[in-house]
Amino acid sequence: MSNHVSTFSSAPTASTQSSTPKNAVSDDNLVKQAINSDTQAADLPPEPDIDALLDAADDAAVTWIRQQEDLAEVIEALATCGRVALDTEFIKRDTYYPRLALVQLNTGNHVYLLDAPQLQLAELWQALAKVDVAIWHACGEDLGIFYLLSGCPPLTNIFDTQIALSYLTGQLQMGYQQALDEQLDMHIDKEQSQSDWLQRPLSDEQEQYAIDDVRFLPALYLSLEYELKKRGLFEHVWADCQLYAKDLYDAQHMADDEMYLTMADYRYTSEQMAILQAVATWREELARATNQPRTFVIKKQAMREIITEKPSSMRELVHKTTMHRSMLRLYGEELLKVIKEAKNLHSAEHPDCLLPPYRSKNKILSKAVQQAIDEQAKKIGVPANVLMRKKWLAQLYEVIAFDKDLSELPEGLKGWRNDWVIQTLKPVIEQHKTELQQGMGIKA
Repeated sequence: MSNHVSTFSSAPTASTQSSTPKNAVSDDNLVKQAINSDTQAADLPPEPDIDALLDAADDAAVTWIRQQEDLAEVIEALATCGRVALDTEFIKRDTYYPRLALVQLNTGNHVYLLDAPQLQLAELWQALAKVDVAIWHACGEDLGIFYLLSGCPPLTNIFDTQIALSYLTGQLQMGYQQALDEQLDMHIDKEQSQSDWLQRPLSDEQEQYAIDDVRFLPALYLSLEYELKKRGLFEHVWADCQLYAKDLYDAQHMADDEMYLTMADYRYTSEQMAILQAVATWREELARATNQPRTFVIKKQAMREIITEKPSSMRELVHKTTMHRSMLRLYGEELLKVIKEAKNLHSAEHPDCLLPPYRSKNKILSKAVQQAIDEQAKKIGVPANVLMRKKWLAQLYEVIAFDKDLSELPEGLKGWRNDWVIQTLKPVIEQHKTELQQGMGIKA
């Protein structure tokens, strides 16, 4: 393999494994092993020539799309390219709605820079949803904008190279610059990331930055695809990418009166939860109506202070919270009314409190669970922190501690992880169910 490609070792070959007498393996097993080996070889793509791919990337044509009629060329290219690498540049420092400034596309031999403020992009969003593979790096904010502007359902063609790299490195949030350095021995400059992308014309440095953000993504994808398929992990990565795309869609379409759940704390009383829901809903509606970030209305710290202090007068708002004084002058009385209405709700109208997390000085359960996770991670060649996320484990604990139906498992544990979770991890946790319930404050 080229020295540009990841050098992570693959599973040991027969020559490096401990020797086993031939008569210890049945003829049927030998046949199955041969079939699996042949199948894996048939599915493995040719090893990519990274140097050639990088040379081709350097030679890719670059075209600006500034007129609506020129967008037809991009749509036609997307219909036939199979794979496309994407990125966006936007500004949302002082607005609720992000201002899309630029869309970069690489169809393999052509880089397109779309001057987003000058274009109607509805047809583009539809075309991108139909591409076989849409390659992104750290697509969270980009997909949020896509869903906001497109009206499309959750995408099912996402390949996020950051997610793929987590399988190979255990690093969950590797940046694009580091990814290219380590995987392709390619360095790019990232100094323009926070520049003004709405200015026209862009500086030469900005334009080069925008091009580089997608120029090398196809080569990175092919390198990762080969390594993942060689290890038998590609389908796992693909499934996790689609799960992430669905999570981003759900987050983008979260109802205003559910936004409070992203800030809720299990220590809040039901009354505090009611106040949080009311204030968070009011903040969301105001931020959207005035097109300013949520934190410009009320920062997280001030939100926590409002929930705990439950102010009932302007004096208390001023002295017991760190809410910005200009916002207090404009909206203080309105906010006090929202808080008062929430406090006057009957307890039956309060939202549910959050279930407490598992906490215990007794590490028997934690050690048993971590051992099971580590053993499975080693067995299938996936980093333990990728195999099981902390959030998923906390949700699994809830399901078992409260005897919930398995349909309430998090989506991440319903896919390729499900058999292992049900057959191995769940029994391990159930062996220590009493400790689990005690650690969650559940009285027997």
